Amino acid sequence: MMGTSEDQSARFVNSAAWSNGHHGSETESFGYQVREFVKGVMEMSVEFAKGCRDIVRQSLGKEDSFMRKNLGKLKGPCEKVCGKLRFFNEYLPEDKDPLHAWSVICFVLVLAFAVLSVNTEGENSIPLEKKLSIHPLSADRILLPDGRYIAYREEGVAADRARYSIIVPHNFLSSRLAGIPGLKASLLEEFGIRLLTYDLPGFGESDPHPSRNLESSALDMSFFASSVGVNDKFWVLGYSSGGLHAWAALKYIPDRLAGAAMFAPMVNPYDSMMTKGEMYGIWEKWTRKRKFMYFLARRFPRSLVYFYRRTFLSGKHGKIDKWLSLSLGKRDRALIEDPIYEEFWQRDVEESVRQGNAKPFLEEAVLQGMDDRVVPPSMTDFVHRVLPGAAMHKLPYEGHFTYFYFCDECHRQIFTTLFGTPQGPLNIAVEVDPSPVEGDGEEQEEGTFCNATLN
Repeated sequence: MMGTSEDQSARFVNSAAWSNGHHGSETESFGYQVREFVKGVMEMSVEFAKGCRDIVRQSLGKEDSFMRKNLGKLKGPCEKVCGKLRFFNEYLPEDKDPLHAWSVICFVLVLAFAVLSVNTEGENSIPLEKKLSIHPLSADRILLPDGRYIAYREEGVAADRARYSIIVPHNFLSSRLAGIPGLKASLLEEFGIRLLTYDLPGFGESDPHPSRNLESSALDMSFFASSVGVNDKFWVLGYSSGGLHAWAALKYIPDRLAGAAMFAPMVNPYDSMMTKGEMYGIWEKWTRKRKFMYFLARRFPRSLVYFYRRTFLSGKHGKIDKWLSLSLGKRDRALIEDPIYEEFWQRDVEESVRQGNAKPFLEEAVLQGMDDRVVPPSMTDFVHRVLPGAAMHKLPYEGHFTYFYFCDECHRQIFTTLFGTPQGPLNIAVEVDPSPVEGDGEEQEEGTFCNATLN
């Protein structure tokens, strides 16, 4: 670009010099055309600013005005600069005062550069918005007794080899794809775990529920477990607002559960069983905007559609802290800015809002307010008080995301805490005695030796 500009300048100078020596062709020279264009622009600028000049004279031109007193101090330096630039005056209209003309021109140039600067900064500071993608249907689905379908995802060992079955209901603005983010298949194999995740009603590829509540959520979980071959008791794992569905399972289907684990559990902050101290400890940690969103979720839930349509239902990607009004700590901030997390978050959100319907999100809001940046300690204390048999582990140096997301050592600690030493999947070996057996068919069947060993 620099070389092109210099070449053009050189051609302009040469053309101007040539035209000075050949007056007969001046109208055809490039330099002449440029000078005439500049003169026309300057004349238009002067005429445009005449009114502004008159206003300045009337309002600021008095002898005792602030402008007159301070401009006098700049007279000397201005005269030196003007003396060096005086040769530009030949391009001005002959009937115009150079001082007035140049003041107007400088004002127009400063204004133009200011506008261009603001536009350039705006273009550089605003990142390009990435549109949400709608992916092809890919989930396995099971039919519930009421005719609805639930989409699910299965990880880990097969059903007949699973030592433990874990069902993970996802949290707000998530889907079956989340599960335990970053969990390695080798760790599931090491502990013999079958991990099952499913889309809540209206999320992802699951059909909506006509009148969803916590009891229906627990019943859906029970039917889902039976439909995918979980005949024994299973574990339920709830993270953040997914803890509400684990809570519902403990209340409504305790006979189906082998146990429950909740991480940063979100519960109803209006629960009547809370003491005033617990409730105060929860509410004091939230910002005014967060409190306002909880108020809307409780009193005017339909008004939340406006906020949803402007954020995650807008068809464009955004930051989780902006969409959910979160104020994150340093460790959580570093995690969500990691490209691995960003890729996971975007795909999970795309699946969560696949149906583009605000109703399931409103239902979640009514059930639990909304997801929060860091669940206040008072909320965990309340869960521990209501469930005195539960073991509580406080992690003072962990954020809301850092212990649960993309942390291999954390995931190992979770399973070790729940299940102890890893024993691997169940190995079912069938040994058949190959020696021939004499007798009729019935005697042969009785004489066949089968040995099933469970390791």
